[in-house]
Amino acid sequence: MDTSQNTALMRALTELPGPLPARGVIHIAIRHTDRFTVVGNHLAQHPTLSTTAVGLAVRIQSLPQGTEIGIKALAARFPEGEKLVAAALRELEAHGYLQRARTRLPNGRIVTRTVFCNQPAALLRPRAVAPLPQRRPAAPQIPAPQIPEPEPPAPEPPAPEAAAAPAPPDVQHDHEDEHAPQANTPFVPLVPPPTAPKPPRPPLPQPRELTPELDRAATALLSDLRRHAPQFVLSENDVRQLVPAVAAWLERDAHPDTIRHALTNDPPRLLRHPAKLLRHRLTVLLPPPLPGPDELAAPARPRVVVTPLQTCDGCERAFRAPTPGRCRDCRTEHGTAQAAA
Repeated sequence: MDTSQNTALMRALTELPGPLPARGVIHIAIRHTDRFTVVGNHLAQHPTLSTTAVGLAVRIQSLPQGTEIGIKALAARFPEGEKLVAAALRELEAHGYLQRARTRLPNGRIVTRTVFCNQPAALLRPRAVAPLPQRRPAAPQIPAPQIPEPEPPAPEPPAPEAAAAPAPPDVQHDHEDEHAPQANTPFVPLVPPPTAPKPPRPPLPQPRELTPELDRAATALLSDLRRHAPQFVLSENDVRQLVPAVAAWLERDAHPDTIRHALTNDPPRLLRHPAKLLRHRLTVLLPPPLPGPDELAAPARPRVVVTPLQTCDGCERAFRAPTPGRCRDCRTEHGTAQAAA
């Protein structure tokens, strides 16, 4: 069978004015009249956003307000998995297109409110304040000269109130003045500018003593990462900088396989700086020192002193007392007899 050709597309191609380019894409632009979304080139041609993030941003921008755009809801509509959707949402959040915040409703329920901005760069620019419209003075109404007629009476002159009343355009200006923005309203940016100071990074973990054995083991572990994960290729300078942090892990009795899994597990899809990711994970995921045998030993129970049983010398009943003697009743009777004598 012959390959089917789109004759409508070829016919539209022949109707394009001017010479066509010899290579590259040729656009056939047909004006939309309904069901369309305006997308800026700053998003469609973003230099650092991935194709998945750009497509997800266009999809979110086309959805009506109130539509659920959580990770599970978006993964149910797209063939991409939850991990890829979550990575794309993090990209959009890092570039200011998306913002997620937890909000408490009046009924006490906590929900996640998602805000999408189609042009985040516009939030950083100072907003232009429209100048207040100048009120034009009302021109006094000058009655037109009237020619007196013999039969009808001459018209009466207009009342002073009517002559001083403002014209309808001035009333419209008064209505606009009420809703005009104030010139002294301060501008509060919703997104921090890129030049805002960033918090200092936490320092790398350091061992108590970097022995030659720890240095050799940490260097071998970092150099061997590319065998298990090809994207973790480190330079010699990166290895020298990260050796003390890996030595701190080894000093805390962390197994090399455990360290390797913690550093290379679930890396980002587009890993441009593996050394920065390793630095972050070595600092944030540092395990605590293993407890010693004294700390793991069960606490000793407090000793309970039990008063022994004694046999009364008078009535031979059993009673509890630290030393032999008489019970309470016998002591009472004996004391009463001595007092009577």
